[in-house]
Amino acid sequence: MTVSGVLALGLGIAAGTVPVPYVVESPGPAFNTLGEAQGSPVISVTGHEAYPAKGNLDLTTVYVEGGPNGPISILGAFAAWLDRSKAVYPEELIYPSGTTKEQSAEEGAVAMATSQENAVASALTELKIPFGQQLQAAGLSDGSPSAGKIEKGDVFESINGKPVTSLAVVQAELAAGKGAPATLVMDRAGQPVTETVTPMDNGAGRYILGVMLQYRFTFPFDVKISLDKVVGPSAGMMFSLGIIDTLTPGDLTGGKHVAGTGTISPDGVVGPIGGIGQKMEGARAGGATLFLAPAANCNEVVGHIPQGLQVVKVENLAQARHAVEVAGSGHDTSGLPGCSSN
Repeated sequence: MTVSGVLALGLGIAAGTVPVPYVVESPGPAFNTLGEAQGSPVISVTGHEAYPAKGNLDLTTVYVEGGPNGPISILGAFAAWLDRSKAVYPEELIYPSGTTKEQSAEEGAVAMATSQENAVASALTELKIPFGQQLQAAGLSDGSPSAGKIEKGDVFESINGKPVTSLAVVQAELAAGKGAPATLVMDRAGQPVTETVTPMDNGAGRYILGVMLQYRFTFPFDVKISLDKVVGPSAGMMFSLGIIDTLTPGDLTGGKHVAGTGTISPDGVVGPIGGIGQKMEGARAGGATLFLAPAANCNEVVGHIPQGLQVVKVENLAQARHAVEVAGSGHDTSGLPGCSSN
């Protein structure tokens, strides 16, 4: 009986340590974009007047266990299920099959770098500070109709005679053409190239060139964002607000403690992110009383707001800035839009 008991105990312990294909997300620390990290300002500006700002515009983070970061055990997953501050997801919902730790880290770093550039662009757009912007081919999708015609690194100059100033110009022209061939003029290593591409239907009624595009910016001054060990695109909106506060006199927050999350596009559109529940928990634990959430995440916000935290939904940078200004001016924030279950 003693031997059987020891064996049963051993088997139970072993079963509890067996890795399972789940990912656990838990609240991470918040970082003030108006403050310092590792002894250096998170946001610093060279070549333009900057204004020290008080208060907090916190970006929020999430700790991720499992997947390429290392397996979690049955006991670890079960404990997370019982913890309301954590979330458990099947691994395939978070990471594509076969993703390595190195690939995950690289993709996260690239997304962070892109979000920082987009944050500068959106902040300057909001402040009506002009800058250069070009659209560049970053690669082709499988089965692309642009194969053999558009190459990685090509800079779009015009489409059907219209100057390409943003992605919206390309999308609008393809939509108007309804599948008709589009004439593109591009800069390829300093030489003009003209190609005609017949776009394809992506299956949802939208016509595409099958090209992955990225922005290439020329800013009139340098904005440096220094924040180690934080990856991904979800800090974009808060970087934008921090840059706006740094470039304008006075304090946007009025000394208030504001936090938030959301991706940002160069034209100021705020996009959804993952781990919103954990980010709200982390924001409140860090002292925030107002939280800016992407409107597209509202379904995940309802029913999960920590006590003492007001959540304001935003769709773009202008709305986010307005919400912070209302709070910073000392006015009643109850009229700001929140998330509902409708």
